[in-house]
Amino acid sequence: MKHYLTLNDLPNLETAVAEAIVLKKDPFQFEKIGKNKTLGMLFFNPSLRTRLSTQKAAQQLGIHTMIMNFSNEAWALEFEDGTQMSGLRSEHIKEAAAVVSQYCDIVAIRAFASLTHKESDEAEKVIHNFAKYASIPVVNMESATAHPLQALADAITIKEHSIKKRPKIALTWAPHPKALPHAVANSFTCMAQQLDADFVIAQPEGYELNPEITKNTPLFHNQEEALEGADFVYAKNWCSYADYGKILRTDDAWMLTAEKLKNTNNAKFMHCLPVRRNIVVADDVLDNPNSLVIKQANNRTFSAQVVLKKILENG
Repeated sequence: MKHYLTLNDLPNLETAVAEAIVLKKDPFQFEKIGKNKTLGMLFFNPSLRTRLSTQKAAQQLGIHTMIMNFSNEAWALEFEDGTQMSGLRSEHIKEAAAVVSQYCDIVAIRAFASLTHKESDEAEKVIHNFAKYASIPVVNMESATAHPLQALADAITIKEHSIKKRPKIALTWAPHPKALPHAVANSFTCMAQQLDADFVIAQPEGYELNPEITKNTPLFHNQEEALEGADFVYAKNWCSYADYGKILRTDDAWMLTAEKLKNTNNAKFMHCLPVRRNIVVADDVLDNPNSLVIKQANNRTFSAQVVLKKILENG
């Protein structure tokens, strides 16, 4: 595995999940594989779980880490070719990626969607240009349209807590005061489609995800119908895809509550965090023993660790 830009870069999802669970039992069993290696972590956007879990994963493999926040510590980067750089952007990605490649053995990037230009966001200019111009492997710590480390952690969590051979998994849209990207929902969908599971998505009209990603996944505009009999319920907000970047509704009718979960199969609740309490999901769901959000966050370390290990093994 050269890069980890999307979940599809994994040779096999099921194998990666199994390997992560083994790593979890003895996190330092491969601590020499990263000896004298350096992971550069470049953040164009804020982070809590991603930064700490990826750094911990690297350290458990013996990898040194270097971290830079581009919002206040680096030159603004230009990603377009042939441009006359007379504006605020002081450094081109061609030089930046080449320089980082001399300092690091792997580089991990986090850069969110603009939510203003769909075509530009879907082109994934930041992550793809680093992959194009860097001479080292690139890991996606969340990009405009994908969050493959989170999706792998979610797959690990589902595997650990599933008590049925073929569980029902429901991804439901939830309200939020801000317009949020599609990255988590996209990658979760791509992951769930690979599981032996009954997977459905619920969203209000106008909030359908990119049809090229949802494909044949059953879509519901009735949240309670979608949740019926679910073993896992994953709540997440995303902005409109058709009316790109827009918030179409702000009411709390789609907030996830304990009452709504009564019609499930005693479902486990999932969310990537951070989460706005009593807007996205009610306290009585988050504080319930069936909430897996903290366990999901813990599994972020092992999703990153198995990815870094596979890249190092590839040489």
